[in-house]
Amino acid sequence: MSTLLSLGHGYSARALARRLLPQGWRIIGTTRNPQKAEALRAEGVEPLLWPADPGPALAEATHILCSAAPDAQGDPFLRAAPEIARSGAVWVGYLSTTGVYGDHAGGWVDETTPLTPQSDRGRQRVLAEGQWLATGLPVHIFRLAGIYGPGRGPFEKLREGTARRIIKPGQVFSRIHVDDIAQVLEASIRRPNPGAAYNVCDDNPCPPQDVISHAARLLGMPEPPAVPFAEVAPTLTPMALGFYSESKKVRNDRIKEELGVRLLYPDYPQGLAALLAEEQS
Repeated sequence: MSTLLSLGHGYSARALARRLLPQGWRIIGTTRNPQKAEALRAEGVEPLLWPADPGPALAEATHILCSAAPDAQGDPFLRAAPEIARSGAVWVGYLSTTGVYGDHAGGWVDETTPLTPQSDRGRQRVLAEGQWLATGLPVHIFRLAGIYGPGRGPFEKLREGTARRIIKPGQVFSRIHVDDIAQVLEASIRRPNPGAAYNVCDDNPCPPQDVISHAARLLGMPEPPAVPFAEVAPTLTPMALGFYSESKKVRNDRIKEELGVRLLYPDYPQGLAALLAEEQS
């Protein structure tokens, strides 16, 4: 039986599980939260409360996916359980971020672009990528753009009244629907290429305020007023400041050419329309 050990079983990993479980896969997902463990069990995932002895799960895992955020020392799972490096898994995926490329003043980047992160978050991701590759396992790196999907996107913020159209001239960003992340991961499992890195993003990098405006129109709501970045910068979180400190357009040719992926939602208008239709169904 194909068995996926999902380290840090979060939003993207759960989308992958929804694709694999109907195909007869066994999914073991780690979590630190007992309540979340029960929710995973209800979804058909076997929860593994962390910290735990990963030995039995590692012995049975044919595939491993790590979704955990790193820290200043790199990947927390490799540090806590170095025996992961001795796994017999035939495929290992690590979810990273396009933040590893740093700022390119709105220019294009691809997987061959040098990694020049400017934020602590980006530098930690570069460190963790290297740590996973150094294990000698059949590791695949997935650099994710901004993730949106059910329960996670502009609709929620608009309804809560917290959405802001922050304007920073020249700011461009890429994004990806969580279901497209899942199909990229499954495609890689079917066509493994150890050591490869893949940008996971849609075809339509654009200013972030455009997404808010379009979502407001779909909801029939007035778009939030435009606010200059310089005016709100002192109120932003470190993560948000990191987001606005980098501007780039990310190429996704490799997932199409090497993995045969045809995006379900190649741009945000299609992705948002699908989310709204799902809500209303």
